[in-house]
Amino acid sequence: MLALKGYLDAHTAPQFETAVGEELQAGHKRLVVDCSELDYISSAGLGVFMIYIDEARQAGGDIKIAAVQPKVYQVFDVLGFPALFDIQPTVEEAVARFGQQPGKD
Repeated sequence: MLALKGYLDAHTAPQFETAVGEELQAGHKRLVVDCSELDYISSAGLGVFMIYIDEARQAGGDIKIAAVQPKVYQVFDVLGFPALFDIQPTVEEAVARFGQQPGKD
């Protein structure tokens, strides 16, 4: 699981991109991104999700987004992310969508 906190923008997106890339390279193809402490997301942050979603799915996994605050969800919604990504109200529900327990992949 990856947890985002504060702002995901042009300054912090490269760190998130590196973290997601490292998870996928390590063979962790089922990722949950905890957004419960994410206060703001820019197009640069959104772009990171788009960069890796196909790679995760082609490897037989997915990227689930969890616990998105309403103001951040509004950005996801305006850009059509709910149609592309599985967004769940809690981390536990996102993990359950994979049919597994945390830490097993």
